[in-house]
Amino acid sequence: MTALLEISSLTGGYRDTNVLFDVSARIEAGAVLGVLGRNGVGKTTLCRLVQGVLPLFQGDVRLDGRSVSGLAVHERRALGIGYMPQTAMVFDDLTVRENLELGRNRETPDRYFDRFPVLAKRLDQAAGTMSGGERKLLAFVRTMIEDTRLLVLDEPTEGVQHENIGHMTECLRERAAAGAGALLCEHNLGVLVSVSDWFLGLDAGNVVLKLPATEASRDILEEVLIL
Repeated sequence: MTALLEISSLTGGYRDTNVLFDVSARIEAGAVLGVLGRNGVGKTTLCRLVQGVLPLFQGDVRLDGRSVSGLAVHERRALGIGYMPQTAMVFDDLTVRENLELGRNRETPDRYFDRFPVLAKRLDQAAGTMSGGERKLLAFVRTMIEDTRLLVLDEPTEGVQHENIGHMTECLRERAAAGAGALLCEHNLGVLVSVSDWFLGLDAGNVVLKLPATEASRDILEEVLIL
């Protein structure tokens, strides 16, 4: 069966420096791959390689069986790969409303306002005047409403208030239940455990763990975070 996303022997990094080495993984439609590891082990690099922000040194990225390794970011986006980076998530000079109206959306943001009312209250406020956590929520909702099939999320809950993190996990479960796949790089182990179907552990750019959620105890996952 063809996976929604297949990463094969992925090697890449920055200029002449390798950060990831021979990483392989699959994400089925409707499934979440939780990527974990300490800071600096290559999680953000993995997201950028999948999205096309960084070029591959070796390996292949395939969407629905089609190689996208030679495609630019906007071309991958047109095929349905959405991306929420860890930083520079929104356009600061645009209002919240204008940020939410960017791009090609599958739905309006209205139903998310019940969960994140701060966005509804600040629709006409410049995004750059919001707190870091509020800007994360704005970027997250933007990612949720886009017309995409694969979500690449890099530390989406970092700096977000605890009560909103629970709502974010609910939204992600709903997108997965509707058929979207997700690559979730996340430092919050509780979030990963609550939404992931598979886990990929990284250390020093190498895969040190690959397990289905049914076989991954919290103790096993915590070991990856203290390697």
